[in-house]
Amino acid sequence: MCRYERNILIEKIGKKGQDKLCNSRVLVCGAGGLGSCVIFNLASLGVGNIGIVDNDKVELTNFNRQYIHKMSTLGKDKVYSAKLAINEYNPEINVISHNIWLNNQNVQEYFSMYDLIIDCFDNYYSKFMLSDAVVRTDKTLIHGGVEEFMGQVCVIRKNTACLACFIPELYNCPHDIKIKKGIISPVVSTIASIQSMEAFKIITGIGSILENTLLMYNGLNQEFKKLHIKKNVKCPSCAYIN
Repeated sequence: MCRYERNILIEKIGKKGQDKLCNSRVLVCGAGGLGSCVIFNLASLGVGNIGIVDNDKVELTNFNRQYIHKMSTLGKDKVYSAKLAINEYNPEINVISHNIWLNNQNVQEYFSMYDLIIDCFDNYYSKFMLSDAVVRTDKTLIHGGVEEFMGQVCVIRKNTACLACFIPELYNCPHDIKIKKGIISPVVSTIASIQSMEAFKIITGIGSILENTLLMYNGLNQEFKKLHIKKNVKCPSCAYIN
């Protein structure tokens, strides 16, 4: 009660809303830039069970935006580094580490363990894999993406537009192609904070969420735009799913 007093003092949250947060199970896919901020935000909200999936190790180039990691964990598994940081911040939170490569063969197994999925991956192959899996289940996915000074967020469910609905041209991108793009931490933390806010609203049932809506951010102009999207009847991913 003391730790989350400032949450509970908000009338729309109260003890009931805080209990929902504490009992929720959220899977964060990626412990990099977006994941760093999302994981810390979830912990500060009091999300009681946080799963982290990533199979990378901490590198020096990560430190311009991935502040959940420390120099002491350089070269260590990112899931270990992230869990260590959250354990120090709040040891009462149950952090589950999945040091694996999430793919089409195992994604549904891991999805079944959680109520909500947050996309913090850094490549479109993995992002489409998450979107494909969600539209075939009753789970909810909070998609986020960043590049240079730009970012985007949307919420994907079985009956909403999926990721392939609005960027079908990238749907079949090979998994082994990685394009190195620049990115700065303020853009990453902005998008990750929006993803975290969407998670809060979904868990507590407060407010409206970004279903069928792509929120786009331009950091150079400090502009937000909402693009309303519809299911694509020719979508390569969800067009033939009932």
